Amino acid sequence: MPRRATGRRRAGGRRPRSLAAASSAALAAALVLAGALPASADTAPLDPADPATPVTVSADALPTVQIDGVVWQQTIIGDTVYAVGKFDTARPAGAAAGTQTTERKNILAYSLSTGQLLTGFTASLNAQALAVAASPDGSRLYVGGDFTEANGQPASKVVALNPQTGATIPGWAPRMSSTVRAIAATSATVYLGGLFSTVGSTSRSKLAAVRASNGTLLPWKPIAAGGRVNALVLAPDGSKVVAGGLFTTLNGTNKPGFGLGAVDALSGANIVTPVNDVVRNAGAGSGITSLSSDGTNWYGTGFIDSKMNGTGTLEGSFAANWTDLGVKWIDDCHGDSYSVFASNTAVYKAGHSHYCGNLLGFPETTPRTWHRGLAYSREATGTLTKDIHGYPSFTGKPAPSLLVWYPDLDTGTATGQSQGPWSVTGNNSYVVMGGEFKNVNFKGQQGLVRFAVSSAAPNKEGARSSSASTNPALTSPSPGVITVKWQSNWDRDNGTLSYRLSRDGRLISTQTLSTTFWKRPMMEFRDTVAPGTTHSYRVVVTDPFGNSKYSTTVSLTAR
Repeated sequence: MPRRATGRRRAGGRRPRSLAAASSAALAAALVLAGALPASADTAPLDPADPATPVTVSADALPTVQIDGVVWQQTIIGDTVYAVGKFDTARPAGAAAGTQTTERKNILAYSLSTGQLLTGFTASLNAQALAVAASPDGSRLYVGGDFTEANGQPASKVVALNPQTGATIPGWAPRMSSTVRAIAATSATVYLGGLFSTVGSTSRSKLAAVRASNGTLLPWKPIAAGGRVNALVLAPDGSKVVAGGLFTTLNGTNKPGFGLGAVDALSGANIVTPVNDVVRNAGAGSGITSLSSDGTNWYGTGFIDSKMNGTGTLEGSFAANWTDLGVKWIDDCHGDSYSVFASNTAVYKAGHSHYCGNLLGFPETTPRTWHRGLAYSREATGTLTKDIHGYPSFTGKPAPSLLVWYPDLDTGTATGQSQGPWSVTGNNSYVVMGGEFKNVNFKGQQGLVRFAVSSAAPNKEGARSSSASTNPALTSPSPGVITVKWQSNWDRDNGTLSYRLSRDGRLISTQTLSTTFWKRPMMEFRDTVAPGTTHSYRVVVTDPFGNSKYSTTVSLTAR
C-alpha cells in the first residue's frame, strides 16, 4: 500500500489503577492486595477532570458500512463521513463479504450517527484516492490520489466534488503530474502535497497551492526534495503550513525539513520548527505518515522500516504547540503509527503498536502482540523513560498518559502489508477508523468502524478474561480462617472494576481495583468463620455500566 511504514512494530500502553477500600459484612475480614496501581482513564474515569484520566469513547464497535478493499483517509462534514481508498463495493454492517453490495469506486459517504451508506452521494474514481479534505464552509470536497478520471470525466490526480451528490465541480481542474497524497484547504487556497513535479507545465516539487475558486496555480512554491509529501496541516490562523513525509530537505535545508517542517502560507519560506529537532523521520525507510490539528495543538505520526535501513527517530506520535511549533509531548510506543486525531478530551491513534513501556504502558511480548487502536491524554502527564530495546530514546521528554481504550482490530489482506487501520478521525462524540481490517472486537466489520461516547454507545464491553481465570482459590491457614484469592480482570474501555465476593450466597465484601490487560494483580480476602464449617465462595466482577462476569462457586472446610 502507499502509506506504508513498516519494519519495527507495535507498542502501546500505560496508566494503572486505584485500590478502593474493601468492605466486609458481618464477620471480621481483611483485604490484602498486591501492588496498588494509579487511577485509569476510560469511558467512566474516577476523576474526568484530571488531565491524566480524561473520558474516552467506548470500545463498542458500532455498526458501520463496510468496503471490500482499503480506506486510506476520511473526513467529516456535519453528520457525513467521506471515506476514500481503494475499493469497489460497499455493503451494510453485518453483511458477509460479497453480499448485499452497492458499487462504490474508491470513494463513499456514510452517516456518522447511523453508520449507513448515503445513497445520494455517488462519486466514482477510476483509481485509488489517498487524501480527502473539506473546504472550511463544507461546500466542497477535495480529493487527491492516483486517479485520472472522476465521474467518468478527466481529473488529473485531484478533484473538487459536491459533498451532497458527489458531482464534479466544473472549472476546477489542476493538472498534477503525479500522485496527490495530502490536501489542506482554506476558503481561498487549496494546498497540495504528494509525488508530483509539475502542475500543468509549471515546476512544483511535491508541494503546490491552487485557488479554491478555480484551481489555478498560485506562486507558492516551497521545495520538498528527497522523498514524497504525505501530510499537510494548516495553522488555525492560516499563516503556516506544516508538511510531513519522507522528504529529506525543505527549501534546501534539513532543519527544519528532515521529514517535517513548517513554511509560510504566503511566501513558502521556512519557519523554525523545533519539533523537527526531535522528530527526524525521512528517507526511503522512515517518514511522517500523518498530521492533524485540533485548533490549539497539532499532531503527527511516524514510521521506521528497519528492513529499509530507516533513519527515523519516532514510530509513535507527537503533539506540538501552534504558538512556537515546539514539542508538547511524545508518544514513544514502538510500532509504526499512521494517523492521529484529537477530540476535546482524548487523542486517538491508528497504527500497530507492540511496546509502550517507555510511557509506563504494555510490555513487549513473544510472539509480538499488535495494538492497532490506542488513546492518549491531550496533556503531558509524565516523562518518558530510557528505551531498553535499542530504539532512539526520548528519555525525559514529556509524555501523555496511555488511556484504557483497547479495541481489537485485526490484520487485513487488501494491501499485502499485514496492517489493520490506516486512518482515524472524528468529532467530540464519535471516532471513526478506516483501513483494511476485517474484524473489530472479533466480529466481522471490514474497512470502516465507528466508536462513540458512552451516551451514544451500547456500553456492552465488559470484563474480558474468562470466568475461570478469576475463580477464587481457597485456603485455611489457621482455625476459623479462610483466605480467598483471585486474579483481577480487565476491560477494553474501563480500567476500574468492582469485585463482589459472596460467601454462601451472601455478600461479604465489595472492592474496586483499576487494572489493564498486562497488569492484573491478585486480590485477597481473609474471612473469619466457625472452625470446622464448610463454606462456598463466588466472585462477580462488574464494570461501571453493569456488565458482569461470574466466577464458579468454590467450597472449602475451615480448619
